[in-house]
Parts: sequence; C-alpha cells; structure tokens
Amino acid sequence: MAKKSSDPKPGVAAAKAKPLPKAGDRPAIRTPLTQNPHAIRDTREKVLEVAIGREVRAFRKKLGITVADLAVATDISLGMLSKIENGITSPSLTTLQALSRALGVPVTAFFRRFEEERSAVFVKAGEGLDVERRGTRAGHQYNLLGHIGSNTSGVVVEPYLITLTEDSDVFPTFQHEGMEFLYMLEGEVVYRHGSNLYPMKPGDSLFFDADAPHGPEQLTRLPMRYLSIICYPQSSAG
Repeated sequence: MAKKSSDPKPGVAAAKAKPLPKAGDRPAIRTPLTQNPHAIRDTREKVLEVAIGREVRAFRKKLGITVADLAVATDISLGMLSKIENGITSPSLTTLQALSRALGVPVTAFFRRFEEERSAVFVKAGEGLDVERRGTRAGHQYNLLGHIGSNTSGVVVEPYLITLTEDSDVFPTFQHEGMEFLYMLEGEVVYRHGSNLYPMKPGDSLFFDADAPHGPEQLTRLPMRYLSIICYPQSSAG
C-alpha cells in the first residue's frame, strides 16, 4: 500500500491550494527556439570547412593571438583567415601547412572534429541497466536507458526509468550538478525541489536545476514510474 500521512505537511496543502492554471485558461505563450530541430547541414565538404575553421580558431585562441597576429605569421590575408575560421572557404593544403606551422600543431589536427565518430545507443524494452545511485533506498529501482560518454556536444545526458513499489523505504534526497527533467508515467507523488512541493500525476512533468535538494516527498499512489533525464557538463563527469 502507498504510504499516507495523517497530518499532511503545510507545503503539500499549499501546493494543492494553488494549482497552475490549465492550458485553456491562459493564452498560449510561444517561445522561439534557438535552434531549428529540422535543419540539416549542407554537404560533407561544407561540414569539413566548418570543422577546420573551428579548429583554427580554437588553436589561435589557445595561443592568445589575434587574427592579425596569425595573418602576419602565415602571410595569409585577414579576409582569407576570417573566411577560413567561419567555414566559408576551403583552405588549400599549402594554407593548412602555413597554419599548422604558425599554430604549432600537425595538419591532421584541423580534421579532428570532422573525423570524430557520432555515437548512438539503442536499448530494447526491458534491457536497461539497473544501477545504484547515491541515496538509493529499498524499493527504488533505477534503470539506466542509455549512456554516451565523451561526445562533441560537451554535455552528458543520463536517462533513467525510475520505479517505486510498495516496499519503498525512506525517500532519498538528491543534489547534484546540472539540470533534470521528470515525466510521470504511472502512480502519483508529491515531489520536492528546494522548498517547493509539486503534486505529480501521469502526464505531468518537472524541469529543474538539480543543484537544489530534490526527491520524492510523499508517495501518494503506488506503484509509481517516471522518467528522469539528467544533463550535466562533460567536464564534471566521473
């Protein structure tokens, strides 16, 4: 049976007393996307030009020199260097050799991003990896649905399917770097984020800064399942 409290906490009552307005009660707010999810890159050659340009700019900035400094060191015009760094033109081998000498890197270093493998992880139903997270209690099952480590985005994403049963022990509280997104699939819960409490039912979602203490506060109806997607900088992995 789900655990019930005979004396509901004031925070829970307050959360229930002030429900968010329904979609039909307020005008729709459309936030413009910063990226086009349907956009594709032009051609493989164009992608190569962009990859080379990014590497040239990155190596130049690492040395702390300006485009003008690099122009003097390579005898390449400012306009041409600008086009190279912005992926507008395809540099010749002679130009790449001049850049490699001035920047102190091999020519092959400019192709690093272009040659990196883009990974994908496919997990069939029921084949996710059961893991133990810090703070896990009895009756809390964490099923990792996929993981990609080092990647070109600089972000690590961990998608979990979390199941809580009638045997669930004391509720764990988590606090970690990054952002987290929850989506309720089954059951009901009052979820805490910092000092706020959110009654959640199937179809509800919660997106938050994971640096604040968070976790299930009250298990209202069990069994309960929800998706938890955690994102954090690749530099902090491990």
